[in-house]
Amino acid sequence: MLVQPIRQSPQSAHVVVLGNEKGGSGKSTTALHIAVALLKAGQRVATIDLDSRQQSFTHYIENRRAWAERARIKLELPTHYCVPRCDGNMVEANEANEFTSFSNAIRRIEHTHDVVVIDTPGSDTYLMRLAHSMADTLVTPLNDSFVDFDVLATLDPTNFTVTGESHYAQMVREARRQRRLIDGRLTDWIVVRNRLSTLGSRNKKLVGEGIAELGKRMGFRCVDGFAERVVYREFFPRGLTAFDDLDEQTLGTRPNMSHLTAREEVIALLNTLKLPISENGRRRAAARAEWYSVMDQPLQLDDVLA
Repeated sequence: MLVQPIRQSPQSAHVVVLGNEKGGSGKSTTALHIAVALLKAGQRVATIDLDSRQQSFTHYIENRRAWAERARIKLELPTHYCVPRCDGNMVEANEANEFTSFSNAIRRIEHTHDVVVIDTPGSDTYLMRLAHSMADTLVTPLNDSFVDFDVLATLDPTNFTVTGESHYAQMVREARRQRRLIDGRLTDWIVVRNRLSTLGSRNKKLVGEGIAELGKRMGFRCVDGFAERVVYREFFPRGLTAFDDLDEQTLGTRPNMSHLTAREEVIALLNTLKLPISENGRRRAAARAEWYSVMDQPLQLDDVLA
């Protein structure tokens, strides 16, 4: 069944898509950190989970809501939708039903929110491709290894130079082409290197060179993302992010230097993404900052995306 991509008006929300056909790259963790950062910057944020089987993004947000209620603390929450999975015998009917659910979610939020963050499954699905063709900003988290780099490009085993584009890179190229044909707008594609070693290594250098070479060919930016830190795994059960007020009540333990370092690297990542902030959002953030100043309380985020 051929379904036309969802058309958006010029006043529609900015769409941020997290995509990669390799699982375990940190898509859901990155997605929630982006959403919470934008919420703290005064933006009206909606989120959509297209991974209807694993629902890691949905569970992360549910954990955040539950922990806020249990600990009686304030944690920013986006307007969230999870597109239900259809398991009928007819592929075309399944795709049509999933498209309807996705389309209805988009229509509810595209004119009432500033940003929509969409987390996609680590597999090639109809909705995953559709979301990529809608992206204003496409973020591809990638573990810093040649195993994960394989979804983007093939390499010469002798000198590790790029010899061709792999399946995911080819799909993104087509999705970006479709976006240009629909409304003439370009997709800003950023590859985020996650699980970076804090030590220099030959693997780190070679992977970096390969991504840089492919970036020139494919037209994407490459930025450093999350290092290999245990704290990111500890955040999930309580739905926390590095931007939250990480005290003993919130964490269940005293924060340490690793928590502070995680916040610094996530702030650096968000700055390099260069996501737009509406003027109304800036005013909302400024009003909140003034309120915190009057109440003599520390701000949880200091102009992350300024």
